[in-house]
Amino acid sequence: MDWIRERLQSCEDEVALIEDDRQYLYSDFMKHIQEWTERLQRDNVKEKEVVAIFGEFCAEMLFSMFALIQNGNIVVPISLEKKENLESMLKVARADKIYSFQAETIAFENLKNSQSHELIEQLRKENATGIMIFTSGSTGEGKCAIHKFSNLIYKARKQVKRKALKSLVFLKMDHIGGINTIFSVLFQAGTMVLIKDRSIKKVCSLIEKNQVELLPTTPSFINMLIISGAVEEYDLSSLKLITYGTEPMPTTTLQTISQLMPNVKIRQTYGLTEIGIFSTKSKDNSSTWMKIGGDEVEVEVRNHILFVRSPYAMLGYLNAPTPFDEEGWYNTNDEVEVDGEYFHIMGRKEEIINVGGEKVFPVEIEGVLAQLPNVLDVVVQGKKNPVTGQIVTALFQLIEDEDEKAFKKRVIEYCKKELEPYKIPRIICISDKNFIGTNLKKKRL
Repeated sequence: MDWIRERLQSCEDEVALIEDDRQYLYSDFMKHIQEWTERLQRDNVKEKEVVAIFGEFCAEMLFSMFALIQNGNIVVPISLEKKENLESMLKVARADKIYSFQAETIAFENLKNSQSHELIEQLRKENATGIMIFTSGSTGEGKCAIHKFSNLIYKARKQVKRKALKSLVFLKMDHIGGINTIFSVLFQAGTMVLIKDRSIKKVCSLIEKNQVELLPTTPSFINMLIISGAVEEYDLSSLKLITYGTEPMPTTTLQTISQLMPNVKIRQTYGLTEIGIFSTKSKDNSSTWMKIGGDEVEVEVRNHILFVRSPYAMLGYLNAPTPFDEEGWYNTNDEVEVDGEYFHIMGRKEEIINVGGEKVFPVEIEGVLAQLPNVLDVVVQGKKNPVTGQIVTALFQLIEDEDEKAFKKRVIEYCKKELEPYKIPRIICISDKNFIGTNLKKKRL
């Protein structure tokens, strides 16, 4: 890992990291990595062991990850929100040791693990550093993907052509998007701004205060940003680029943010826990069509479903069968439209609603319904029906209280003008629950 040290040393007087009101130069970053290296020796953390780092994403957690990588360990980052599943996740990962970061304290525990896995042993035989990432999963701890560290940073390791933009680390370090941001920024001499509170107010105030240039986020967060009116309330003029991914983007949301922030480039990203983050190119700021691939990543469409193949994919799951076919292709389960070199992600196959043989894409309907006055957010789902197979349901979160009967009537009248009959929601409900999960994307299933 000498190249990491050399890359960081080449910009030692630049600001690497901002956390709260504290700045860390790259020289500080290297100093803290060294301190953690010495701590690993004191704690008898041996090369090739599986080590979990658990807690709220912070500078110390980041320093520990880099020290563990340099120590030749297999690292398992786990966020604080997954505390309920922590014990089962540690068993799945066959973790040998764990560092817990909570309330400004760091606790260390030897888990006395005696189990291993063939993929862990594969890394050990190759003397390769690894990182495990759990998929979000609808229940439980999700699937545990194991990656070679070298595969995750293949793009970041390339020659630095220009300094990275000052970036807000929006997604956490146990998410493939968060890890990609961290490595991309640090290995291109950029500055990261850490954030714990991902509320609209806190995000916007950090952008304003630190002159953040890049905001990597989700369509759901962008929608909340629009509704909140924060674009006018805060000075976000430092932003040069907003990237979005992890879920489909409603066209209306994209067009609105493009109009509100005409001087900001808006780019769709695409990636998967199993494959990593791909190179993409959006048609333009207000288009959800994009090119996907490059860097030896191949794409093809089979029966409207996107398949990808990459030499930088994960080794496999520790708690599930391999998802790759015999030729190495991975089924993303994303239904797509194709226009030449461009793809439009319609939605996950399991989320698509089938009404009497007609396909209904939730994100399309949500984009239409979100334009109704007094709508804060809306989630569209399918429900079984003995006649049509499924019907469309819509769950609304309102800005202000409204008579439910009158609201439903208003929705139906609007939908008759804007939607084909089979797309109109047959069940309409009002909820006071938040539809956005801890990963800042919509909970649809």
